[in-house]
Amino acid sequence: MEMKRVLFVCSQNRLRSPTAEHVFADHPGIQCASAGTNQDAEVPITAELVEWADVILVMERRHQAKLRARFQRQLKGRRLVSLDIPDEYEFMDPGLVALLKARVPQFL
Repeated sequence: MEMKRVLFVCSQNRLRSPTAEHVFADHPGIQCASAGTNQDAEVPITAELVEWADVILVMERRHQAKLRARFQRQLKGRRLVSLDIPDEYEFMDPGLVALLKARVPQFL
């Protein structure tokens, strides 16, 4: 079975996207990574990461807009979805984990 590659994106890659990567790390049939749109993110998003992913799940619509502006060519054929999760959670916050578990599986 081929693994689906899922990239989670937020701004700094410190709270939301690493939490999502952690929560879905053992999900069957997928490989996860996470990155941030800001230059000073823990793992800044790159064209290579965009090309690696089959599905890119961003936390907010502004992340979607940033990716479309910077990686238009690399995004061709990839699913880019906003989860609409605001930047108000700590890493592994139970509320964030619950939101991710509710919103992410339909895209996996």
